[in-house]
Amino acid sequence: MKTHMHVRFEKIPVSFFIHKKTLKLTIALIVASVVLFLVSASLGDMRIHPLDVIRAMFGNGTDEQRLVVHTLRLPRIVAAFLVGAALAVAGSILQGIIRNPLASPDIIGITSGASLAAVAFISYLSGTVSIVWLPVAAITGAGITSILIYLLAWKKGVTAIRLVLVGIGINFLLGSITKVILVKNPIFTSSQAYVWLTGTVYGTDWSIVAMILPWVAIFIPIAFVFARNVNVLQLGDDIASSAGSSVQRQRFTLLMISVALAGAAVSVGGAISFIGLITPHMTRKLVGPSFGGMLPVSALIGGLIVVAADTVARTAFLPYDIPVGVFTAGIGAPFFIYLLYRNRNS
Repeated sequence: MKTHMHVRFEKIPVSFFIHKKTLKLTIALIVASVVLFLVSASLGDMRIHPLDVIRAMFGNGTDEQRLVVHTLRLPRIVAAFLVGAALAVAGSILQGIIRNPLASPDIIGITSGASLAAVAFISYLSGTVSIVWLPVAAITGAGITSILIYLLAWKKGVTAIRLVLVGIGINFLLGSITKVILVKNPIFTSSQAYVWLTGTVYGTDWSIVAMILPWVAIFIPIAFVFARNVNVLQLGDDIASSAGSSVQRQRFTLLMISVALAGAAVSVGGAISFIGLITPHMTRKLVGPSFGGMLPVSALIGGLIVVAADTVARTAFLPYDIPVGVFTAGIGAPFFIYLLYRNRNS
């Protein structure tokens, strides 16, 4: 029985193979995402039947239902899904190019760089510069941090272990600088930034969704283009070089794609931790290590996790709205300890 399906286009010179198991799992996850969207939109202070949610989405139902679904809940759900998808793909890229199961944007400092830039933007520029520029600030911070990590890890090239160790050190350094900014700022600004750092999509509207959507829509397809390069880099630098791969250039390019996705996610959802760490591991268990198959499944699982966690965060402790980062950290921290224990002799 064939495990792959060959797709070929007659008018353009493009052909590729699709793993049948991955295709079925992707379709199942898309269906699960739609169901979770409806369930999440129906829960809250005001319970709305899922059928009424569908009617409200298409402009029917009562004015109150349309207001709650269109204005309050749906933008938050979509933003949470996009944030989870971006962090999951960013983490998959990092674990692929670094070949380390502990690599993720929040572990090696990329998220800290984005958070520092975003907190500085909120603290010093939010009253004078449009919030639309927040993703640019976060991605710039993540990019500068990544270049700094790359340069400090360079020694006749960049090895995976040096990149991780330098990234962990930079992560703690930038976290300390962020705390200094919070301490020196007025209490209102500091509390606002602190809640954001915990990781939250509270108060999201369609303008914020529009901030992150272009970054996800552009850079996840670009990651697809470089999927073959990730597969080669996973074999090790020596084998990848002998296969004709430009290891350092491809690693840097993929790192910048990860930076763009992680920075965009942080600018909208704050420092939601561990999604980029746990999602690639879950995906590899389901579809294997091939990056082309991992990418869509990782994006969907990451989005599902954040939407599910945010749904619990805003409904389990009513009338309180708990930051979603509290729940992802509660899941991710034990998993991180497990990974450390499992790889203690590696």
